[in-house]
Amino acid sequence: MVPERCYPGRSVTDQPLRPPDLGLALPSFSLTAPTPPAGVPIVDLRSPSEYALDHLPGAINVPLFDDDERAVVGTLYRQRGPDEAFERGIEIVVAKVRELVDAVGSAIGHAAVRDGLEERVRRIAAGGTEGLGGRLETSELDELPADAVLLHCWRGGMRSRSVAALLRELGWPVVLLEGGYREYRRLVHARVGELEFPAAFVLRGMTGVGKTLVLNALERRLPGSTVDLEGLADHRSSILGMVGREPRSQKTFETGLCLRVADGFPTGWVAFEGESRKVGDIVLPDAVWKALTGGTSITLTTSTERRVQVLCDDYLATPGSRAELLQQLPFIEGRLGERWKGELCRLLETGREHELVEILLERYYDQRYGHSEKRHPVAHTVDSTDPEACAAEIAAWIAARG
Repeated sequence: MVPERCYPGRSVTDQPLRPPDLGLALPSFSLTAPTPPAGVPIVDLRSPSEYALDHLPGAINVPLFDDDERAVVGTLYRQRGPDEAFERGIEIVVAKVRELVDAVGSAIGHAAVRDGLEERVRRIAAGGTEGLGGRLETSELDELPADAVLLHCWRGGMRSRSVAALLRELGWPVVLLEGGYREYRRLVHARVGELEFPAAFVLRGMTGVGKTLVLNALERRLPGSTVDLEGLADHRSSILGMVGREPRSQKTFETGLCLRVADGFPTGWVAFEGESRKVGDIVLPDAVWKALTGGTSITLTTSTERRVQVLCDDYLATPGSRAELLQQLPFIEGRLGERWKGELCRLLETGREHELVEILLERYYDQRYGHSEKRHPVAHTVDSTDPEACAAEIAAWIAARG
């Protein structure tokens, strides 16, 4: 079946790949933008830690080497040279080739192949690094076949080429991603430097007023009208912002941001939640920071009771949240002074969460908010007690501005 959406600058054909033949160059394909072709399976052969740091959207990780194996091969390469590293790598692959092929087949919907895999690996690797490199050349395609499976490692080197040769021998329609993840990352980095946003509206307000709740309600009401920076970072942009979350890397954040911007802004404007220059460890790109500092500020307000409840609901939402909070609260205790040492943790341990949050708001967050928000003129103020009603009022107010 031909995917409905073609890759920008490329086309998809319904013609199948030529039969696999090691005498032919391995087919490869170059991306021209950070948005991968829709409907095309992508297999990432890098180690789990490489994949976790960042990966192509939708890519499935089938590591040729796990993290320990990669470290062993890398150490051999540095200390004893490429030939010994290559031989050790082949030993590892031969021992796990059935598992590898099963995993790739499962990921792309191909039946398992068992017979002769080890011998195929040895034959492909015959001649060592020099011989393998000379035989596994690539030939770039102008269009992706309809049944193609993209395969890549870090830079499109021996990891992906050798696996591609094996899988094409099995008759699987594998195409190498030219340049591997490294080239994809270059595309993302370049795109981040070119980002542009329409007129921006920035939701501001004290900690706990529910800015994220309102932003999400606005997105449900008007799809494509928001960019959730904290969602992309998986961090609440506060000293306790990582609690119950799995903060993402700068690279993963930038990949997600590029994909979001590529989807466009059908409303002709965009809403953000107000942030500092960093969201956790993520540094906001210049274009985002320009939109935030130059956007129209909308201040959200609600009662202290509501703020306390919003924060309790959010920060205690996961089973491990309490343990994580107990690890982080001593830092705030240190900021508040000697008399608070151990006190915030005791409040949490004795089930006095609401009292704890009230103290955090009064003595920590609200004071910092007052200093940081003075430089943002307020264009509109909305009660955020009901996030859906608040989003409706904001949407109507923006529409009335024309």
